[in-house]
Amino acid sequence: MFAFIVRRLLSGVVLVAVISLLAFTLLYAAGGDIARRILGETATAETVAKKTAELGLDRPLLTQYTDWVTSALTGNLGRSWFNGELVSTSVSGRLGVTLSIVIGATLVSAVLSVLLGVLAARRGGAVDATVQFLSLVGFAVPGFLIALVLVLVFAVNLGWFKATGFTPITTSVSGWLSSVILPITALSIGAIATVAQQVRGSVLDATSRDYVRTLRSRGLSERSVVYKHVLRNAGGPALAVLAVQFVGLLGGAVIVEQIFAIPGMGQLSVRATTLGDIPVVMGLVIAFAIIVVVVNLLIDLAQAALNPKVRLA
Repeated sequence: MFAFIVRRLLSGVVLVAVISLLAFTLLYAAGGDIARRILGETATAETVAKKTAELGLDRPLLTQYTDWVTSALTGNLGRSWFNGELVSTSVSGRLGVTLSIVIGATLVSAVLSVLLGVLAARRGGAVDATVQFLSLVGFAVPGFLIALVLVLVFAVNLGWFKATGFTPITTSVSGWLSSVILPITALSIGAIATVAQQVRGSVLDATSRDYVRTLRSRGLSERSVVYKHVLRNAGGPALAVLAVQFVGLLGGAVIVEQIFAIPGMGQLSVRATTLGDIPVVMGLVIAFAIIVVVVNLLIDLAQAALNPKVRLA
């Protein structure tokens, strides 16, 4: 298991390095006259040249990237070009907000997907058709439209939840729940639709195997067969899809945080991208990349626990 974890960590480090190089190259190559954009159109050529030298943009791109990596390895991701705030402070201050929503949506998606997928596979008939129809609707309807409907119905009209804003859990648990229930619901619906279909297919495939017939012939209850044996074998593909959905939820959080005015990484991403604040964008790219690597590692460990063959792959 130790060698398995080391291999996954090394591949994760390589992935983050490649992503950082590509992102840095694309952002600076397509940035145009960055100093001019920061100072405004009325700035003189002399002021622009001075700002370019101050930011180190007059050096070769490879030198700039090497210096950035050297600083990043010490935890220094630079400062925002527009407000001077440390990038690490900006990102870390919003990381918990986004993760609380995305992790909450992932947990809700995992639980409901298993329940709906197993229910559809076991009952079949009208129940299966209903679950598949609801999954199709959830997959087809855009997440931002679901978020808008939730705000109008449950926040504006009924007043059950907060329409905008975020309350830290350390301030008030009830206030935190009120501020995250609608965003989590908006993010979860599409993921539930996808993962439930995968669980359904995996359960149907597993139940047709010879070992399941053997277990049934030995007198084990259907509940025991499904939840103790079938789900263990069907869990691998479902976990892989859930990992992909987690990455999708990170992307969906960008839109959802805008709709609900939540001060998370999504909102920061939109602002930094709009302004062209490249140091902040790079910090966000690295943060997202590390989160994805960690999640994939956890999924790999879960799959290895379910299926020992994965450790040898």
